[in-house]
Amino acid sequence: MADTIQTLGDLSALKPAAPAPSPTYVQQLDKQGRAYATGKRKDAVARVWVKMGGGKITVNDRPVEVYFARPVLRMLIQQPLVAANRQGQYDVVCTVSGGGLSGQAGAVRHGLSKALVRHEPDLRSALKRGGFLTRDSRVVERKKYGKAKARRSFQFSKR
Repeated sequence: MADTIQTLGDLSALKPAAPAPSPTYVQQLDKQGRAYATGKRKDAVARVWVKMGGGKITVNDRPVEVYFARPVLRMLIQQPLVAANRQGQYDVVCTVSGGGLSGQAGAVRHGLSKALVRHEPDLRSALKRGGFLTRDSRVVERKKYGKAKARRSFQFSKR
């Protein structure tokens, strides 16, 4: 072992090192001026590109109003832009696959949030506060043998 401590004065000399500085986030853009991120929810995976523009959102080469016909799903996608107060300022292009429409909308929301932070790092605190940067890890439980579903048993019959 190193030197032994004899007095309280010696103890004060053993102050811990200063905590590591918080990470600084920098803008990450490609040659076309776009920020890219991947979002996930349930079984859906969305690849999202964000660039400055007029607010056009395209999902799988279709307008968002056509792909996500339900207003609730469109509202879900708009949440990061509303939280960051950036509605109508970014063009969003995304490709999404896997899962159902609800999972796909959640994946697009997650990817859009991450892409906004890569395009504009100052938005991180607002999006983090809203919980948009956290990946929702809940997935469907797998089916077990001897069961009708994951936990549901077959109907009992006395016969």
